[in-house]
Amino acid sequence: MVSVTKRDPESPSGKAGSGTTPPDAMPEDRSVPPGQQPGKEPDNRGTGRTLNVRRVLLLGRIWTRRALILELRVSRLVVTALRHLRPGLRYLWKSLLRRWRRSLEFRTVMMTILLSVISFAVVGAYLSNQIANNLFQERLSQAESESRYYVKQVQDTFDGAQVNDQSSVITLVYDTLNAVEGNGSVIQRRYVFEALPEQTKPRNRWVESRASDQLTVRVIPPELRKAVQESGKEQYWASTEFPVGNQDHPGIAVGNKVTFNGTVYELYLLYDLENAQQTLDQIQNVLWAGGAALIIMIGGIAWYVTRNVVSPVSHAAVVSEKLAAGQLQERMVVKGEDEVARLGASFNHMAASLQEQITQLATLSQMQQRFVSDVSHELRTPLTTVRMAAEVLFDARDNFDPVNRRSAELLYNQVERFQSLLSDLLEISRFDAGAAVLEAEPQDIFQLIGQVIEGAAPVAAEYGSEVRLTSRNKSIIVEMDSRRIDRILRNLLLNAVEHGEGKPVHVTVAANHEAVAVSVRDHGIGMTPAEAARVFDRFWRADPARARTTGGSGLGLSIAAEDTKLHNGWLQAWGQKGAGSNFRLTLPLKKGGTIVKSPLHLEPHDLRLPGTAPDRQVLVVDTQEKSLPRPAAAQPSDPSSQADDGGAPGAGEAGRA
Repeated sequence: MVSVTKRDPESPSGKAGSGTTPPDAMPEDRSVPPGQQPGKEPDNRGTGRTLNVRRVLLLGRIWTRRALILELRVSRLVVTALRHLRPGLRYLWKSLLRRWRRSLEFRTVMMTILLSVISFAVVGAYLSNQIANNLFQERLSQAESESRYYVKQVQDTFDGAQVNDQSSVITLVYDTLNAVEGNGSVIQRRYVFEALPEQTKPRNRWVESRASDQLTVRVIPPELRKAVQESGKEQYWASTEFPVGNQDHPGIAVGNKVTFNGTVYELYLLYDLENAQQTLDQIQNVLWAGGAALIIMIGGIAWYVTRNVVSPVSHAAVVSEKLAAGQLQERMVVKGEDEVARLGASFNHMAASLQEQITQLATLSQMQQRFVSDVSHELRTPLTTVRMAAEVLFDARDNFDPVNRRSAELLYNQVERFQSLLSDLLEISRFDAGAAVLEAEPQDIFQLIGQVIEGAAPVAAEYGSEVRLTSRNKSIIVEMDSRRIDRILRNLLLNAVEHGEGKPVHVTVAANHEAVAVSVRDHGIGMTPAEAARVFDRFWRADPARARTTGGSGLGLSIAAEDTKLHNGWLQAWGQKGAGSNFRLTLPLKKGGTIVKSPLHLEPHDLRLPGTAPDRQVLVVDTQEKSLPRPAAAQPSDPSSQADDGGAPGAGEAGRA
């Protein structure tokens, strides 16, 4: 382009003043002055060429920039694909592993296909090897027999030749070797004719080497040449490749020695094995295609058979899960009379038996609950009458003799106890019948705690215990049923005072952004792990030999646990023999809220357990599940790491260590 640009300003005739102007003057010469003659107009051909060159250069720059942008975008796409390829492969691998672990059908089909592929690969390799060996041996035997025949024919021709001049010798050798190639348009065999090296006699030989189809002695393996050169009249062969057109064909080279006019020659006959190789390739293709089709058929058969066997098992697993979820009417579909059908029938019979027993147990439980409820309601009227009579006798006890006075006092106290027990039974029956309703309203929990402490003050003074309230907050508003929370806290506080052996009882209150917690800690007799495991059971007492004149009805903590469930809260207990007990109530600040972590630790901070941290055990009782709790390690030396199972998710799970 540069050379074209330099030639543009020159005039075609090469004369000055012919109207051609330099490129820099072109913009100024485009306008013709008024006085200029028409024949003196400037020539603009050079300017047009310059503009075309500039346009081409500009387009070249634009397309170069576009190519760079395209290359950058493609490279980004490749990098992004590679970046997402590894996670995709990892996800696919994990999916396959998960499918392998969870699906018996998938595992069986894949194992069948894998074993079939391995078996077919072994058998196919063996068959292919045998076919190839047979084809090669057949062609080798043919090549050896033909080589012996034609080498003998060549040697006989050379021995009977009566030629002395150079042209006759060359013609004889040429015709004889061409006859070895065979007749027809297709060459049956090729030859390489080479004089044995390091021969000094005769010196007047006129043929040094000759080969057919532009071959050279290089196509002969060196090992074969060495064997032929060192042999006498023996025949040797070797596998080789030689060019035919633009391709290399496999073949067999058979070598012999021949003598002509006193000169020893190496004669190699090459046999093309391309047809045999094509036949072997076709056989292998048929084997592979047939094997692939066979593997697909085996996989389909394995899938069909496995599905017929595994589907009932999978169906049984689904039905069993539904039965475990409470859908007792679920049954398996039974077809046929085989083993699977008998299994399904047995499963259905078992499910029917379980349903009948569970129904009977549920009926008995309902009857028991109804009996308790009915008896409790029926006892209210006569109990009220007896209580009124007991109050009259109790008020008039001063007029009785000592024996009757004591009887009136015992009657009054036991009637009060009986009425309390009856009220608890009625409350339990409401919970069992699902008739308990939560009437939550926003209220300050400190006001409720103050009322509970004030109400328990006479009992605390009687036992000689001091109730201490600890909190960093002054007011905590909670949406709660004040009547039920009052009953829970009153029960916990009275139990702590009763079992505190005159030692102080600590009430601690704390809150976070989602929950409020109240713990009642005593330093009395405490509880063993076995006792703490049953502390929320109905009618259970820690000391069965204890007189029934002390303690409650045995339903207080059970009712407290049910009240806590209505609030979607946690009620948890910790205890150790001789170290006291600690009960923690955790409630959500909002009605229907969920608790993730309790604001207070369940294990007291002031506890010092003997032994190292791994050896110390703390028992945590969950009121949501009436089962034996599991021990959790306690580390009181670090308050932040102490056993606080309130961080566990779910209301029913928080109290377990």
